[in-house]
Amino acid sequence: MKLLRSLFLLFVTGCLSASVFCGAQADDKAAAKDPKAQTDADPLKRPLTEKQKKQSLKSLYKELNPTDRKWLDEDVKYIITDEEREGFLKLSNEEERDAFIEQFWLRRDPTPDTPENEFKEEHYRRIAYANEHFASGIPGWRTDRGRIYVVFGPADEVDSHPSGGSYERPMDEGGGETSTYPFEDWRYRYIEGIGNEVIIEFVDQCMCNEYKISINPNDKDALLTTPNGGLTLYEQMGQANKADRVTGLNPTGGINMQQNQSKEFDKLEQYAKLMKPPAVKFKDLENELVTHKIISNPMPFDVRTDFVKVTSDTVLVPLTLQIKNKDITFVSKDGIQRGTVNIFGRVTTLTGKIVQTFEEPVQIDVPNELLAQKVEQSSIYWKALPLRSGRYRFDVVIKDVNGDRSGIWSRGVMVPDFADDKLNSSSMILADVMEKVPAKSIGAGSFVIGDQKVRPRVDSANGKPAAFKRDQRLNMWMQIYNLTVDEKTKKPSATVEYNLVNMQTNKSVVTSTDSTDQMGNIGDQLTLEKSMALNSVEPGLYRLTVKVNDKVSNQTLTRSAPFQVE
Repeated sequence: MKLLRSLFLLFVTGCLSASVFCGAQADDKAAAKDPKAQTDADPLKRPLTEKQKKQSLKSLYKELNPTDRKWLDEDVKYIITDEEREGFLKLSNEEERDAFIEQFWLRRDPTPDTPENEFKEEHYRRIAYANEHFASGIPGWRTDRGRIYVVFGPADEVDSHPSGGSYERPMDEGGGETSTYPFEDWRYRYIEGIGNEVIIEFVDQCMCNEYKISINPNDKDALLTTPNGGLTLYEQMGQANKADRVTGLNPTGGINMQQNQSKEFDKLEQYAKLMKPPAVKFKDLENELVTHKIISNPMPFDVRTDFVKVTSDTVLVPLTLQIKNKDITFVSKDGIQRGTVNIFGRVTTLTGKIVQTFEEPVQIDVPNELLAQKVEQSSIYWKALPLRSGRYRFDVVIKDVNGDRSGIWSRGVMVPDFADDKLNSSSMILADVMEKVPAKSIGAGSFVIGDQKVRPRVDSANGKPAAFKRDQRLNMWMQIYNLTVDEKTKKPSATVEYNLVNMQTNKSVVTSTDSTDQMGNIGDQLTLEKSMALNSVEPGLYRLTVKVNDKVSNQTLTRSAPFQVE
């Protein structure tokens, strides 16, 4: 199942598959050979030109809110890759962008098993330092020194000449004495991707504290354009012409033109590397669970979490995933259409400790003649996780095996503490299936809670309540905990009120009341199971409310859930 673990790479993954890419190349070549094919091609299928891509990204940029623009243009301007930037711009809503930003920092976290993200903390510390020390009419982070500091951190050694003045050139700069503008040489022993002994020179030609990166050692020479001023040794001996330095033909004023030009080329290459975003160093959460690729066409799915008390310190957390079949790629095999989705999940504590993982391939087989009907439905996956109360992080990744799409769901989840000192309840579950299971299946199998099979309906990610058809039944399942037992009767005494309200008209459609007095010996825990046909209910938005009144302790508990009738 290592392949499934690698699915967690897809937190922010998703590039075009090789087949699609190669197919696009083949189409381009064919179109290039056949002008008529270019004319007759479907305009919607033609690949975008570079100019069109830039225009499209510019339009997407304009749709960002100010906070997202600031994050993109200021916070991570120097460290975000082109692929990440393009992927961020293509996201369609704030929820996706928030998840992207969270994963952006997570991919760079050197210690993903701890709650701290040292990379993120150090990055913002560097920005603050740059703003404090390198400002020059513009914020410090925007200056060249600020950029280098933010990306690569403090230099191992700084040779600073804040006032300029007299300067004895080294021989590799031509020797001789001159006067300079303020300048600094930053030396890094090693920069990954650039090399050893990296020296970056900054020159303040405007004398306004705006030091700019220089690839030409003559940039700091204040006497460069002064006739006979600040000559190199070679120029003093007549072996070089100062005019060559002014025009850039011989930057160092030395006699070995080829060697000097080679050094200039090396400086240009170094400059280009310095301007690139640094490589993402910390890519893995667990066996390379994260990569730096972007989900440009994410596979949507909905998730629901419920909470059911098991013991005084253990809670069962059923996780329900709902995937629309139209988002699954089906392939024909042995006379049937088969779709396969790989699912990987992980639960971690706030300290980064892994407490649960699960991985499973889900297969959907459909006869050819029923495929059109099946794709209009949804498939549901269910996993029950026993956890202690507390806050956790849930991460779930799905992958369409036959296609090229994947999706990620990440949330912080608070598992409740079902303390014994107050009236409490499990989640209220609205289900399309609720039925008794055989004795041998009690507590085992998908959707089984105790002796009941309860298959929840899942709210959509866009906030739309769970939907039921009029030809279905609405089933409600919920457990009540910590009912107070009367000392005299040794029984609890409580009423349970049900109220179904049309949310458009705010009118009750169905009301009923049950009492524990007619339920037999139920102890301090009560399981509520209600079912009703919806064929007499008009389409619309409804809310089911359950109110429990504990007459012994005078405690009241109310739970409610909206749903849609279609």
